[in-house]
Amino acid sequence: MRAIGALILGIAIVASLAVDTGRAADEPPAGAGEANAQATLPPASTVPVTPKDAAPPPSVTIIGASEAHGVLGRDVRSAAGEDMGRIVDVVVDRSGHVRAAAIDFGGFLGVGSRKIVVDWNALRFGKIANKKDSITLELTKAQVAAAPEYKEDAPIVVLGASGSLQPLQAIQ
Repeated sequence: MRAIGALILGIAIVASLAVDTGRAADEPPAGAGEANAQATLPPASTVPVTPKDAAPPPSVTIIGASEAHGVLGRDVRSAAGEDMGRIVDVVVDRSGHVRAAAIDFGGFLGVGSRKIVVDWNALRFGKIANKKDSITLELTKAQVAAAPEYKEDAPIVVLGASGSLQPLQAIQ
């Protein structure tokens, strides 16, 4: 049974090759037909070719160098000038809104430090023109030291200034 199937398949392949060879012999040489096709078609630069599922071009926004700066790795200081650590992460809710910042607080050269999460609204970005400028936190060092440590995959305790943080509503 398999031998008969293989024989039929072989005959079909040979027949299709013979038909393709015959068609190629009937076609005019490549150069003769191309000259006529080029004369009737508009130049390629005027014909837009767009795939059906192509994404639209992205929008572009230009932000001036003095208008915005990155915050990861920035030093954080209290209003009294105390070193509070540096920003190591930004916490967003499911809708993408920034809710808080994780600060690497305490320790010496990374030893003995812990991550504390503070409300985004408790941070003041006044003058951060270059990487040496710090961000101000409206909390004291004692308040931050008393906060529980941030651990991934655990409920986040966010330390806020004067109760300014609104509870996160569950998205259904």
